[in-house]
Amino acid sequence: MGKEEPARRVVEGWRGRYYEDFTVGDIYRHPLGRTITTTDNIWMTLLSQNTAPVHFDRHYAEQTEFGRPLVDSTFTLALVTGQSVTDVSQNVFANLGWDEVRLPAPVFEGDTVYSQSEVLSLRESKSRPEVGIVTVATTGFNQEGTIVITFRRTLMVYRRGFGPKMAEVTPTA
Repeated sequence: MGKEEPARRVVEGWRGRYYEDFTVGDIYRHPLGRTITTTDNIWMTLLSQNTAPVHFDRHYAEQTEFGRPLVDSTFTLALVTGQSVTDVSQNVFANLGWDEVRLPAPVFEGDTVYSQSEVLSLRESKSRPEVGIVTVATTGFNQEGTIVITFRRTLMVYRRGFGPKMAEVTPTA
């Protein structure tokens, strides 16, 4: 007699938090770190038309007190914001702003950046009943634990049942 195969079931993946899932004081350790390459730094610098040679001219950067290229700070802001999406803004209606952006330590090519966010405040939207307003404090840090960026971010997050539906396409064979 053959061995029975175990029952199979589809388990939904993480789809992010809705407004009701946030609690003031919670800290979310974002799961992915990212090592920054020379190519990342040069592309971001040139795509954004940042002409500061400290980001893309190694000879120039070697003459500064840092002795090597600095990572474009807008890349750091974009990266750490992106790392937070899975926990904070997967179900975002709109970003309302970044405040108090601080860069307490430089980021260099080859650094790996990690991040976390703390929920600071929650409030219902007065004009849009389908969303709530969430404010978080996000911290980015390198492989040594040195804080390289901090900021506050305020966004509108859908309430459960109001956001757009994710595609539910299944394989045909």
